[in-house]
Amino acid sequence: MRRLLLFDIDGTLVEGGPAKEAFHTALLETYGTAGPIESHEFSGKTDPQIARELLERAGLESHDVDAGLPELWRAYLRELEARLPADPMRVLPGVRALVDALAGLGDVALALLTGNIVRGAELKLGSAGLFQHFATGAFGSDSEERNDLPGFALERARRRWGFAFPAAEALVIGDTPRDVACGLAHGMVTVGVATGRFPADALRDAGAHHVVADFSDTESLVSLVVG
Repeated sequence: MRRLLLFDIDGTLVEGGPAKEAFHTALLETYGTAGPIESHEFSGKTDPQIARELLERAGLESHDVDAGLPELWRAYLRELEARLPADPMRVLPGVRALVDALAGLGDVALALLTGNIVRGAELKLGSAGLFQHFATGAFGSDSEERNDLPGFALERARRRWGFAFPAAEALVIGDTPRDVACGLAHGMVTVGVATGRFPADALRDAGAHHVVADFSDTESLVSLVVG
């Protein structure tokens, strides 16, 4: 193994789906409020961070948020699983061809680095037929702070492939400045893809080493990430 590729999910690999509606329903069921969910910015944040921000803005104390989180995740996953068959995630253009090409390379390891809790990530990517390509990763259920996640990803990759990937040989691939920031915080190479809410200039300004418009050019992208 030579390169560890850590992919974000929402806005990077897939889009759409019923996650926000499922989250809204679960918040109301668990806490009686969803806070200012319609106007809230979700991009690049972990699920626990989003929940805490919404609920504290609705007036809840931090300890009350913490007390309800186990039930929130149960309700959210139940709602997400029930809704996905009718509204599956949509694979973004070029993603399937890129993942297939990378999965065929012997010196590349594919993993996830996402703010989704782990079962949410599995359900979302499973609905799009992509989850089987990613052997491990780091998730919002590991830490509320996205910048903590690369450390979990490196350790799990070491256990999965029996190789201690240097941070400099790991790439974080995502569509938000927060994806870029968490990779830079650990000395990783960062690839910004302008397929989400943020344009290419915003990803460059965040410090991304490389920025691409999308994943449509499979050959060029393979060359870029393999090095």
